[in-house]
Amino acid sequence: MSEDTSNNHPKAGLNPDKKIPLILATGLGIQLSGLVIPGLVIMPIVVFRAAEQAESVMLWAVSASLMICGLVSILQAIRVGRIGAGYILVTGTSGASLAICIAALNEGGTALLAVLMLVLALFQIVFSTQLSLFRRILTPTIMGTVLMLTPVTVMPIIFDQLENVPAGSPPYAAPLSSLITILVIVAMVLKTKGKLRLWAPVIGIILGSAFSGVFGLYDIDRIAKSSWFGFPKMHWPGLDLSFGPAFWGLLPAFLFISIVCTIQTISGSIAVQGVSWPTPRSADFRKTQGAIAADGIGNILSGLFGAIPIGFRPYGTSMIELTGISSRRIGVAYGIVIIALAFFPKGLAMILAIPGPVTAAFITIMMATIFIIGIRIVVQDGIDYRKGVIVGVSFWVGVGFQNGVIFSDYISEHIGPYLNNGMVAGGLTAILLVLFGDLTKPVSSRIEVELALTSLKDIRIFLSTFAKKNGWDEFM
Repeated sequence: MSEDTSNNHPKAGLNPDKKIPLILATGLGIQLSGLVIPGLVIMPIVVFRAAEQAESVMLWAVSASLMICGLVSILQAIRVGRIGAGYILVTGTSGASLAICIAALNEGGTALLAVLMLVLALFQIVFSTQLSLFRRILTPTIMGTVLMLTPVTVMPIIFDQLENVPAGSPPYAAPLSSLITILVIVAMVLKTKGKLRLWAPVIGIILGSAFSGVFGLYDIDRIAKSSWFGFPKMHWPGLDLSFGPAFWGLLPAFLFISIVCTIQTISGSIAVQGVSWPTPRSADFRKTQGAIAADGIGNILSGLFGAIPIGFRPYGTSMIELTGISSRRIGVAYGIVIIALAFFPKGLAMILAIPGPVTAAFITIMMATIFIIGIRIVVQDGIDYRKGVIVGVSFWVGVGFQNGVIFSDYISEHIGPYLNNGMVAGGLTAILLVLFGDLTKPVSSRIEVELALTSLKDIRIFLSTFAKKNGWDEFM
């Protein structure tokens, strides 16, 4: 087959090593960044505003998140040594970490958040080297429960954003803006297909912001006052090395988030390897470990520079399936585009100006998705009455502790700092119940013998003992 004919094949672009034209790579990178940037920027905005941090601190956190996510995405694409996947693995900020990051900022400011982020990153790197060991402990039942509890911890904070509007705004402006945003996103997800469905959140945010602008909720003055180009003003978060009760109370939640982000990256790495070649290939475990290592490095940088956790975003895989092009140049272009946005204050101001009600609507859709993913993980693993009890009890224990309704007087006095987060309380409950079930299971019987006739006597004795132990009669 000639080269020209092969290039016209519908799957000819499915090759990560293919050097596609730079104009095409840049165009697809810009399109990919358009899908990711709203969520990437909104996450740190919600965290630092909810924790009532200074505007300068929030602006630096947003800029740092952009630069770090861009750098990690480039690292994932080009793969340096054993670090990186070598595929289009899009990186963004983690929605699952919103509640615990806000809690860390409220308890100890950016210094406490930075230390917890460093621990999260180091645990993530260790996790990548011991995947087989952790898989025995962190079952789908546990991870599904933790994901289901993520919205429980986040949504009370997000609902507060519904009232985050300028003074003197009409009372109906906030609810209508939220409603328009949700209706547009949900309608597009349910009724559109292909590329248009990918753009549903972005279009919902744009239309919701435009509608809110009619009532003066969209901060146009911020955009007008912002310069076109500039270097973000750095804010050093510091490191809180006192390791007080706040650190130990939040540590389990950050470790859970580390595991959640790692599992998402594992799933994303396997998925992108599956769609990046013309014919299906088995996943390369070394590339998956490299993807986790790159995320770990990104989270170390996030800790040092005062940002929030980062993680895999599925848009790259979707774009490969839609366009039939998997060149890693697209991942590099995406990374460069979002890094450049950190030095484009006016473009950043357009996102920072999005009002709280629109942000809350967007996060609500995202949290609903995370909740369903948690349910899917539990169900796909196969659910019986034992797993049903573990998930049900753990979930409602998490809800109870999150809302402070389980022995609140005793809990708040003795172990409140450690279990006032629903994700921690529910996750630990799930782990304890799973371990209890494993430890109380009947011990399995096994025998290993040499493959020879002389071993028949040992086999008969083993079978006889096994039969008596299980109450089998002579007929059995």
